[in-house]
Amino acid sequence: MHGGQEVKLLERLYNKVFVNIVVHHESTNVYIEICSKKGVIHSYEESFDTKNLNEQMLSFIHSLCKESPFYYIAILDTSHYQGAIPTCNKNELALYNDMSDCEYKCYQSNWTYYTSKNDLYEIERNYQKIGIDLIYSPFTLLAKFFKDKIDTYIAMYVLIQDEHISLGVSKESKLLYGEHIYLDDDKESEELIESGTTIEIEDEGIDLEDVNIIDDIEEIDSLDDFGNIEDLDAIDDIDEFSTVEDIEEELNENLIEEEISEPTADNFNKEYEIFTKIQKSMNTFYQSSKYESQFIENIYIADSVGLSTDLKKYFEEEMFLTVYIRKIVLSAEVADLAKDEIGL
Repeated sequence: MHGGQEVKLLERLYNKVFVNIVVHHESTNVYIEICSKKGVIHSYEESFDTKNLNEQMLSFIHSLCKESPFYYIAILDTSHYQGAIPTCNKNELALYNDMSDCEYKCYQSNWTYYTSKNDLYEIERNYQKIGIDLIYSPFTLLAKFFKDKIDTYIAMYVLIQDEHISLGVSKESKLLYGEHIYLDDDKESEELIESGTTIEIEDEGIDLEDVNIIDDIEEIDSLDDFGNIEDLDAIDDIDEFSTVEDIEEELNENLIEEEISEPTADNFNKEYEIFTKIQKSMNTFYQSSKYESQFIENIYIADSVGLSTDLKKYFEEEMFLTVYIRKIVLSAEVADLAKDEIGL
């Protein structure tokens, strides 16, 4: 019996174990699913008060991985320096970002995603005792989570984590713009709010940093599976933007309205910071000649942090945008991506 046939036979005898890791601001969530061909048999979840692999986390993972020789460890990329670019032409990449210190790949000859080499090395080093099989970009979650909308609407799609915002604008199966934003890189908004100073929303675009063109970069051999990014730009052909409200999404929001957090002073500061950063990013998309600007009327937000009603109010009252917010469980989404990738 050949090696490939032996593996297939063993796969029929054993379940598969999917270990899914999401690192937060001060903790790490590990969500594990044990699956047969028919679906999830058992699921386990633990949160650890650390951002690095420790003995408790290692013991938890090993205790469940030993149930099968077929286990896969996936992690959500939380690198500060990552993003998506609306081209695959190497000669055009430098118009958007300096890629000399990044690992980048083209997806379906359409757009390029990238992340910091140093951050990937750090992930590999931190988890060397267990090994990482799959690294997923937040743009992957965004694409899968809003696939029903991306296939239909031109809009901005946003994933909000406790330290990062990932956003993209898509139209007619084409990524027009993407950006990954690090929160708390400055305290200007918070300091102004606490001092009672009124913050003016800027209408100016933001100049991107100067970039240099490159021809090639080294591949990271031990992270060949990085960037199994699903198609973010899967919008069906439409002739023009429809201004009809998304009734289905409105109904979904009404169903979870009672779960929305009550506004607090901390929420006000944090969510105003989120609003201003997204607003600046949108201005860049509109005003920079680098991007194929299209009018945005709807924003779809994947909320992993428990937003209050404040953020939605900022967009609706100050920018006259229609905002739809869905709750998202990041670890479960990473698990779904891994299962899709492995072919379960």
